[in-house]
Amino acid sequence: MTSAHQRLGERIEDFRGTRGGHPAQPAQPPGGRAIVLTCSDYLAIAEHPAITGAMIASLRAADGTAPLPGPCLPDDHPQIRLGNEFARHMGAGAGVLCPSGWAANTGLLQVVAGPDVPVYLDVLAHMSLWEGARAAGAEIAYFRHNDLAHLRRRIEVGGSGVIVADAVYSTDGSVCPLEGLVDIAAEHGCLLLVDESHSLGTQGERGEGLVAALGLAGRVDFRTASLAKAFPGRAGLIACDRPGFVDYFKHTALPAVFSTTLLPHDIAGLTAALRVVRDEGWRRERLAAVTGRLRRGLAALGCDLGEGDTQIIALQTGSEADATSLRDALASRDIFSAALFPPATSVRRTLVRLSVHAGLSDEDVERVLIAFREARDQRESSPRTSAPIP
Repeated sequence: MTSAHQRLGERIEDFRGTRGGHPAQPAQPPGGRAIVLTCSDYLAIAEHPAITGAMIASLRAADGTAPLPGPCLPDDHPQIRLGNEFARHMGAGAGVLCPSGWAANTGLLQVVAGPDVPVYLDVLAHMSLWEGARAAGAEIAYFRHNDLAHLRRRIEVGGSGVIVADAVYSTDGSVCPLEGLVDIAAEHGCLLLVDESHSLGTQGERGEGLVAALGLAGRVDFRTASLAKAFPGRAGLIACDRPGFVDYFKHTALPAVFSTTLLPHDIAGLTAALRVVRDEGWRRERLAAVTGRLRRGLAALGCDLGEGDTQIIALQTGSEADATSLRDALASRDIFSAALFPPATSVRRTLVRLSVHAGLSDEDVERVLIAFREARDQRESSPRTSAPIP
């Protein structure tokens, strides 16, 4: 009988065999000329002086008070106040902060779904949402990506439950058909949960997110977000309008019960970041401009960009080897992208993802396009393959 030790070794060897087991290795570490398109700082505010200054001031003023358990926070605690401020920003009645977006999603589904409440998940929904449904012991029924007709058929069989989707999908940048989901949820008496991790801060006149920007804030039961994307922090968020839900969540969701408060400097940084996101709308305008230019240029080169039109640009590749090869070719030109494989993507789907941000200059965009053109020409001229760049 094979031991657990042997099975683990086999899994590691299988991973190393299919993906190389290592990230791209550029000739030099990213320097002044490097263009990094691997993080989600979409508004380019991670080093904003108002945010870093608030965090530094908080650290200097630290009094050594130990963090409190999550359920024990008084109403005037900075974390409680900030959660409610985020809710107001999104047009919601109440908000609660969690240690991470993963904790927000898993904890929320744990307490709203269950063996008697099925969960209907878009097949591309974030893995934390799938994990939350499993933690709830719910029957899980996936529906094809953005396929409302398929979702209807699922609900007609399974009955009222929780519909789960991302506003903007992190793997390919596609946008959820929110108006249709809202109508289906109302028609069948379903709860609707929308993860706004990749639309909060980037969508809406003041970065209030896609749900509010579309005027649907009062018709979506729960909105969640990782505050480590356009908001460069370490926290998760749940926003809702249901009376009494926040207390219910804090005392029953396992990630809330068994977590402590956010650290004071994290709260200070997120408080400052919310002000920056609201007030500096030019960053969203710049993000839209560079995204459009880059998308048009890549499409002109024959790249398969899928259906997305947001700041997340995903290039479809044929295999993990193709994705790794393209990523490394770009890295050799000081353009850093992310090669995505399962479980980060759905089964048998590989991508090279570019996370566009407002800090890119017009020259940066042109360099990215030149790098892709050179990578395409190099691939087409290689005697090993005649396949075009994905």
